[in-house]
Amino acid sequence: MTNDISRRGLWLLLLAFVIIWFGNLEYRKLIRPDEGRYAEIPREMVVSGDWTTPRLNDLKYFEKPPLQYWATAVAYEVFGEHQWTSRIWAALTGFMGVLLAWYTGTRLFGREAGIYAALLLGSSMLYAMMSHINTLDMGVTFFITLGIFSLLLAQKEEQVAQRRNWMLLAWAGLALAVLSKGLMGVILPGAALFLYSAFNRDIVIWKRMYWISGLLVFLLIAVPWFVLVIKANPEFFQRFFIYEHFERFTTKVHGRYQPWYYFVPILLLGMLPWTALMFDALARAWRGSVQKAKSFSPDRFLLVWVVFVYVFFSISDSKLPSYLLPMFPSLALLMGKQLAEMTGRRLFWLTVPSLIVVAIILGIIPFAARMSADTPLQLQMYTDYSVWLVVAASIWLIGVGGALWLLRSENKMVAVIVLAFTSLLFSQLATSGYNTIARERSSYILADAIKPLIKPDVPFYSVFCYEQTLPFYLKRTFTLVDFQDEMDFGIKMEPERWIPTVDLLAKRWSTQAEAYAIVQTQMLPLLQKQGMAMQEIYRDEQYVVVSKP
Repeated sequence: MTNDISRRGLWLLLLAFVIIWFGNLEYRKLIRPDEGRYAEIPREMVVSGDWTTPRLNDLKYFEKPPLQYWATAVAYEVFGEHQWTSRIWAALTGFMGVLLAWYTGTRLFGREAGIYAALLLGSSMLYAMMSHINTLDMGVTFFITLGIFSLLLAQKEEQVAQRRNWMLLAWAGLALAVLSKGLMGVILPGAALFLYSAFNRDIVIWKRMYWISGLLVFLLIAVPWFVLVIKANPEFFQRFFIYEHFERFTTKVHGRYQPWYYFVPILLLGMLPWTALMFDALARAWRGSVQKAKSFSPDRFLLVWVVFVYVFFSISDSKLPSYLLPMFPSLALLMGKQLAEMTGRRLFWLTVPSLIVVAIILGIIPFAARMSADTPLQLQMYTDYSVWLVVAASIWLIGVGGALWLLRSENKMVAVIVLAFTSLLFSQLATSGYNTIARERSSYILADAIKPLIKPDVPFYSVFCYEQTLPFYLKRTFTLVDFQDEMDFGIKMEPERWIPTVDLLAKRWSTQAEAYAIVQTQMLPLLQKQGMAMQEIYRDEQYVVVSKP
């Protein structure tokens, strides 16, 4: 029972959670492509002073809105350009999502349910891991959650003034979600609200949206940047609204097509160690929805939201594991409510499958390392990583076993705390241990080796490739040669900023007193065929860096 945990005990739990949550942000090297990209764009904002037009490698980059770029750029300005400052926005929004789950769960379902919701969300494997990886998905997840949770609190509020304030906060949250990752920040909640009102035959909720003041708040927050960026870049509208939204969802243009069942293992593993509890909570919420409610039902809305998000992205032609993140806070509320009403004995049997899964994970880790390696270097790196994973999974297994032992004596709250914290430790150790294979997926070693040899004002060409983490570590951009990839749009807009062929590079190279180039190791002979005067200054299994002698 929550009576067993004093206010002081809750503060100590929060302190321990904060230490574990934020403790490894600087330790791990940036991993390409996402972490390099989303660390570099705000760095270039700081350097250029242009906070309106996002640029990647000094080329216009209109995939996403700028809220996370701005937040990271502010962190750079205040604390400096570090790995931890590049990740702080994801970690902060993930942490605030946990606090939001606690507050909303407490207000809607009671103090015990709120504590459980926070513990469940903060220890769910996918949510915990993605909160420490520099992508845009955690930021948009938090602001969408702020929007829909504020809506739930508003609809349950009896005082008119308080209801209005919660709804204005909901509108503000959705506006910030749009500034985080585009129109999905308002389309998904709007569609879920429509489906809820249709299934529940509830039109009263539409009359309590405070449309005029709410839309004013939304427009004041969301619109100004779009006006400014379109004014500065008329081509933005077609690229952002048509290509990045409509075509991303309806076509395979981004090359992320996966079958409809792609998210099944993602959800099953990502919700560990609470997967069985999730199914139990969803089943009970579904059974409860059969009986028609006479007033607004937060349980039903959460159920509609979870199912809708899963189906929406399952039928999309663009899929990534992190797309499921907006489900997790709502799942945590449903599960927290269910857990508060559940006996320790029932939770015991819902936790047993986690013990089996974690034991299997622990058993296959050493074999997976050997089977995944294609080269001696990979075998060494993956073996080193497996040590981290074995330690992490062992702690997790002990935690599951300890929780089961506590549940036998109906010590439910302590059991959940033990399981939650050991699960979070697993996620943090597994994420940190990834550093053992960073040399294959990050350029920090390359950057450290060549930084003393590179003059900042000398041209640097990136030939047939673009190593996403290198600009951040070297604090400079490159001239692309015969390579476009995701920068194709920026190149079309400013073709003078790249070199389309190696022949043209060779001609420019011959006229310059000093120059550098980076090329993948296996592609170096193509440069040598051009007769370019080159001197190797760095070489590894992946890249060669040359300078003009």
